[in-house]
Amino acid sequence: MSENVPGVGKIAKDWKSVLNPAEYEVLRNAGTERPFTGEYWDTTTEGVYACRACGTELFRSSEKFSSHCGWPSFFQPLAEDRVRYLEDDSLGMKRVEVRCAACDSHLGHVFEGEGYETPTDLRYCINSISLRLEERAVDQD
Repeated sequence: MSENVPGVGKIAKDWKSVLNPAEYEVLRNAGTERPFTGEYWDTTTEGVYACRACGTELFRSSEKFSSHCGWPSFFQPLAEDRVRYLEDDSLGMKRVEVRCAACDSHLGHVFEGEGYETPTDLRYCINSISLRLEERAVDQD
């Protein structure tokens, strides 16, 4: 039996035909890639980061910062309506999971109050494999 997912309306089995096994594990099963191994953890290329599953633009390089955690870190999403948040206590601690609002794919987690010198005091810790960087000049709003 297939289950519908929010947003783009694909059914669960469709994701296996558009995502490779590693992408599927993270985006659909809320897995995590190993730190310091992802494609974007230390890139400084200018552009927009989109959801690898559905293409929704999620983060700008201008909001990316070096947190030295091994995953891409952003201090805010491109717009609040691009992501949704779920309470996650799966590892015996309270965390906030970040998902793509359009297709419900797992992106990573957001942490608050870690002391980074960013405008929001938030760290969106996002799996590289959840993103695709579209290189281009980014307008500052």
